[in-house]
Amino acid sequence: MKQGLLHLLVSFLLVNNCFSQTSVVFGNDSVSGEYYNVRGIKMYCEVYGNGQPLLMIHGNGGSIKSFKNNIAYFAQKYKVIVLDSRAQGKTIDYNDSLSFEMMADDEAAFLDALHIDSAYIVGWSDGGINALLLAMRHPKKVIKLAATGANLWPDSTGINPGYWRSEKKRFDTTNPAKFTTQKEKNEWKLFMLDWVQPNISLKSLKAIKCPSLIIGGDHDLIPVEHTVQIYKNIPNAFLWILPNSGHGTLKEHKDDFNSQVDLFFSTPFHKR
Repeated sequence: MKQGLLHLLVSFLLVNNCFSQTSVVFGNDSVSGEYYNVRGIKMYCEVYGNGQPLLMIHGNGGSIKSFKNNIAYFAQKYKVIVLDSRAQGKTIDYNDSLSFEMMADDEAAFLDALHIDSAYIVGWSDGGINALLLAMRHPKKVIKLAATGANLWPDSTGINPGYWRSEKKRFDTTNPAKFTTQKEKNEWKLFMLDWVQPNISLKSLKAIKCPSLIIGGDHDLIPVEHTVQIYKNIPNAFLWILPNSGHGTLKEHKDDFNSQVDLFFSTPFHKR
């Protein structure tokens, strides 16, 4: 037992020393950063650590940097794979269309490009939606998933009503015909993604067979009641509502988030 604990301690120190010595800038790491041709786009990713693969998927308008508080922790025992989703970060896509289903298919093809049969999944916000859809559309790709801050539909029952009203005001007062730059057009495409999507039925969640940890904050942008609906309709799901937390559970409570998600991934699952 003591030798096992010593091995874990040494591994922890080696991994963290590696990150501190090299001053890794997540999302802009020239050593681990690489592009892969995926479904007509060049998808940027970075890989850290060794072990079973763990894919992290960021939220709307985010990037690999969204997981700067989580990567080093999980890289102690997993092969952590972080990517910039389509039309975000360093993954450029100026096509007109964008959907969550498209991005879930991107992620499945991305794992194929890395020759990875299946992975653990952590998804935040839009990334949480992607995680759910990845498990629905490509079930063999997902070992277990942890989705935080995900919603199933885009109205004021799936999103905090005050936030939804602010988004409606933006929609009502914006004329996208006036956009002249690709950056403006791309930002509007990302806005519209969340304004009209996702459109996932509660019934369709039954297709998720992998163990799933559904997470939300008690002051999240996603109403607690909606998060509970998601949990109740996934056959092998567990629910975790973090007290005193907003939408950024993995940032606001990074230590608890990291340890509890790791515990969920590493604990053998027993069907309820």
